[in-house]
Amino acid sequence: MLATDAAISPPSLKRTPLYALHVARGGKMVPFAGYDMPVQYGTGVLKEHLHTRNCAGLFDVSHMGQIALRPKSGRIEDAAHALEWLVPQDILALSPGRQRYALFTNEAGGILDDLMVANFGDHLFLVVNAACKAEDEALLKEHLSDVCIVEPLRQRALIALQGPKAESVLAEFDGTIPAMKFMDAGPRRLAGIDCFVSRSGYTGEDGFEISVPAEAAEGFAGELLANTDVLPIGLGARDSLRLEAGLCLYGHDLDLATTPVEGALEWSIQKSRRKGGARPGGFPGADAILGQFEHGAPRRRVGLKPEGRAPVREGASLFADETSTQPIGTVTSGGFGVSLNAPVAMGYLPSSLAAPDQLVFAEVRGQRLGVRTAPMPFVPNTYKR
Repeated sequence: MLATDAAISPPSLKRTPLYALHVARGGKMVPFAGYDMPVQYGTGVLKEHLHTRNCAGLFDVSHMGQIALRPKSGRIEDAAHALEWLVPQDILALSPGRQRYALFTNEAGGILDDLMVANFGDHLFLVVNAACKAEDEALLKEHLSDVCIVEPLRQRALIALQGPKAESVLAEFDGTIPAMKFMDAGPRRLAGIDCFVSRSGYTGEDGFEISVPAEAAEGFAGELLANTDVLPIGLGARDSLRLEAGLCLYGHDLDLATTPVEGALEWSIQKSRRKGGARPGGFPGADAILGQFEHGAPRRRVGLKPEGRAPVREGASLFADETSTQPIGTVTSGGFGVSLNAPVAMGYLPSSLAAPDQLVFAEVRGQRLGVRTAPMPFVPNTYKR
């Protein structure tokens, strides 16, 4: 092949261990984060969305990165303290068997990625975004290799089971599942397979994320799908579900130019890492982020409810009125809220306009449509506390 041909040919898409299952079940495959992934199945996005809200949906999230952070000293506290050099969250206070949402930040306070961190007793288990996993792995190795062994778990798949019947479905494999609470995490043996299970997810519904060896993933997913309460769910419904839940998608609602305070993620930063806390600062961008805690941020992520039936999509500019020419904000996620039977969106506005029920205007196909700020989540979550 000529060098010029190689340069213009798109790289081949990666496949998750569940690729054959998706194809066999009629999944419509599309490129996503470098992988060939199902956007929907024959039932369609609307039915998949509602089935997850009412029963249980199975999602392939094997494209995500899974990383073990093992302390060379054997002391989990050393791994936790080291990770706090890179994230503003309190990892030292994370108890064994528990998981926490965290953020990699840069020196300007921007967000490099959002991730989940679980304490498995002798090591930390991280789940990072697919599009960022190579950079995240490099970041961890650059800064933590003196203290920790950074071990990418490339031979594992990740399956999410979400919805009000997820507990009963998974309990058929392990009777201890109902005792788990939201953000509990740890090893379990399901269908004879050694798994890592967390009670968490990306839909706002109660549910679980299950890490399984890649070679066992298709068989295990097939056993879950043998239950009539479970349907396979594609990327389309995954996106509409997380939008209703007010959950961010990295690269869209969060990015390098957005701080945790601007992203309305202050709740994720415990008091111990803030000014006046036991271990304030010490993470990249601490001055900028903690300064915004004290003085406020210039803009905020807000929920948006368009007036009327037309969805307002990502990238739409937001204006203070119907005639102004200077945008004041941008929509970062938007679509139709299936559970609400109405359009919903989220985006960024000046902090002065971030309170609920503020009227702004989105430009859609050359027209200005009224949009009101609204609290999130749009659909109440059902996590088992």
